[in-house]
Amino acid sequence: MAGPAFRAAAVRVRVPATSANLGPGFDALGLSLGLYDDVVVRVAESGLHIDIAGEGSDNLPRDEKHLLVRAMRAAFDVLGGQPRGLEIVCANRIPHGRGLGSSSAAICAGIVAARAVTIGGENRLDDEGLLELATEIEGHPDNVAACLLGGFTLAWMEGGVGRAVRSEPSGSIVPVVFVPGKPVLTETARGLLPRNVPHVDAAANAGRAALLVEALTRRPELLMPATEDRLHQEYRAPAMPESAALVERLRADGIPAVISGAGPTVLALASEETAQKVEMSAGDGWAANRLALDLSGASVLPLAAGA
Repeated sequence: MAGPAFRAAAVRVRVPATSANLGPGFDALGLSLGLYDDVVVRVAESGLHIDIAGEGSDNLPRDEKHLLVRAMRAAFDVLGGQPRGLEIVCANRIPHGRGLGSSSAAICAGIVAARAVTIGGENRLDDEGLLELATEIEGHPDNVAACLLGGFTLAWMEGGVGRAVRSEPSGSIVPVVFVPGKPVLTETARGLLPRNVPHVDAAANAGRAALLVEALTRRPELLMPATEDRLHQEYRAPAMPESAALVERLRADGIPAVISGAGPTVLALASEETAQKVEMSAGDGWAANRLALDLSGASVLPLAAGA
């Protein structure tokens, strides 16, 4: 196959934040949220130039070590060859290290942008290929599936390859995220999980995860029982006691609340009637944000589109 040709014009990619696990759907379920990173990429004559605004602007690398660049390089290899140079501008809004899929967003932005600047890129790397590559880079498919596809996703590994199906979440669900000031490393949170769990807990989670599919798509009145978890949140609580306490407090008030991903962000699945009260309930130390459900996933947008 001949090497690819690249577009002269810049492309703009928008990727959403995501919340994985959603209580009982450990490493499988994901929800796409209306909080976005934007990336503008242009193929240049030579070199690599990266500008970063917003989250991570003080500490993210501006060289080949940047996760977005590593994802782009992997995608260009699949697409048939590397461009001579790259100019990249990142506008980051997704908090880092908070359980809202910032690494998945960077990966998905990189591979979608690489495909978009490659002429005929969709013929060389189709949507299934995007998910497979994103999963290979991330190591698991739950966040990258929701980021790429939007909506509510169920992801799994099959023969070492990431797979996913997308469903339309109920429009009556209003996500409210509570973001604390300090991050928790995913590796730290995952390291607290036991190698084995009681059979009764595994069985309970399987039932609740199945119920959660129905609750998120058609019957949100079932979200309280559907978001009960016995596999990961209790074990991770020592790494994020304030988050665990907030989840407990919200649930005591009848609000379906879970740890978002590996934490420490708390996700509440409110309704139009309860969202304002929920948003004001966290207290000091939390940035509460009412978000929309994202239904589009990673998107290539006109450069002039509003931020």
